[in-house]
Amino acid sequence: MIGNSLSLCYHNKLILAPMVRVGTLPMRLLALDYGADIVYCEELIDLKMLQCKRVVNEVLSTVDFVAPDDRVVFRTCERERNRVVFQMGTSDAERALAVARLVENDVAGIDVNMGCPKEYSTKGGMGAALLSDPDKIEKILSTLVKGTHRPVTCKIRILPSLEDTLKLVKRIERTGISAIAVHGRNREERPQHPVSCEAIRAIAETLSIPVIANGGSHDHIQKYLDIEDFRQATAASSVMVARAAMWNPSIFLQDGLRPLEDVMQKYIQYAVQYDNRYTNTKYCLCQMLREQLESPQGRLLHAAQSSQEIWRAYPPQITPKMCLLEWCRREKLPQPVYETVQRPIDRMFCSVVIVAEQRYQSTLWDKSKKLAEQTAAIVCLRSQGLPEGRLGEENPSLNKRKREAPDQDLGGPRIQEPALPGEICKKPFVTLGSTEDNLLEGC
Repeated sequence: MIGNSLSLCYHNKLILAPMVRVGTLPMRLLALDYGADIVYCEELIDLKMLQCKRVVNEVLSTVDFVAPDDRVVFRTCERERNRVVFQMGTSDAERALAVARLVENDVAGIDVNMGCPKEYSTKGGMGAALLSDPDKIEKILSTLVKGTHRPVTCKIRILPSLEDTLKLVKRIERTGISAIAVHGRNREERPQHPVSCEAIRAIAETLSIPVIANGGSHDHIQKYLDIEDFRQATAASSVMVARAAMWNPSIFLQDGLRPLEDVMQKYIQYAVQYDNRYTNTKYCLCQMLREQLESPQGRLLHAAQSSQEIWRAYPPQITPKMCLLEWCRREKLPQPVYETVQRPIDRMFCSVVIVAEQRYQSTLWDKSKKLAEQTAAIVCLRSQGLPEGRLGEENPSLNKRKREAPDQDLGGPRIQEPALPGEICKKPFVTLGSTEDNLLEGC
């Protein structure tokens, strides 16, 4: 038996639910930004994953699982490595284990979908179809628990009979899984049917492993405080949010929902950064818009047939860092690397960006790490004679979108005197402290 070398804690967590076509990398990262503790990828079918090759994408700084037709089936990155759970659709223990071993070094946990009632999942004996075959459930989960280094979980729906449901979850618990997510509806029910908090509570009171409550978006969860109310109503350890997070992933923020336009802009930036397929980007944005799809911008988005047309409806806020990133992709260079230090005397920041083994920095110190990185990106772009995102500039690698001048976007006071363009240069970095060990290498 292989022990789980890394173990997620499933107690008192806010979790982004697995959602087909929604739980791709941009949405997962956005949910983490807004306060989710754990994020699940969309259900991915075992047979499809077993055709994939693991590829380290040095341009995007991602790990991609690529199908024979070069389609990226699953993309992840270091930022989510200890918080992303890979959910698979499977009906076979050996295939499930092969998939788990393929991805286990790049994810934090492995989950088996046993709750999806849709035909594309159930027709192969997967998803909710497994609920009628407890022997197969036990074999799949036991094989995974014994054969993978990651914690194993499953997501189920309740059965028509509470007695049968409790009998099933006890058997599932004995396989050694780390937690169980429970959608409080049976396989025949849909979102318009009330979720059974009572059934989830009965399961939570029966099992010793963490129970994750799911299914509350329609009746219970419209804002952050509702998540805790749903947890208490179900006596669950944690709450998994699906559609409420799909509509606005800032549902995880304790201080309240963010304006939808701001959320969409952030999503688009991740979609650009990680080269998300335009069809997936369009689908997720349409889910966020909902009734606003009939607005002029919504109609433009709905009619979009390319990334460029999506940006026309919702132009992304192009920053110097994004310009530099896109240029590196086009030139097939590694992603820029930023090194930032803080000056103790006034807590100001200065950053170096490393591109093609060259180091670039400004003479300016900025009030935040983000501003310092943007300034370093400007230095590199200017040294290469590249557009840096100023109003009126065109950047072909960013679909020729325009933005405000960097000084407006990057605003805020600078401690040092503003340098003229000719004064921004590559130079040795400034010491963090009094010892030579704190000096960064000259550019």
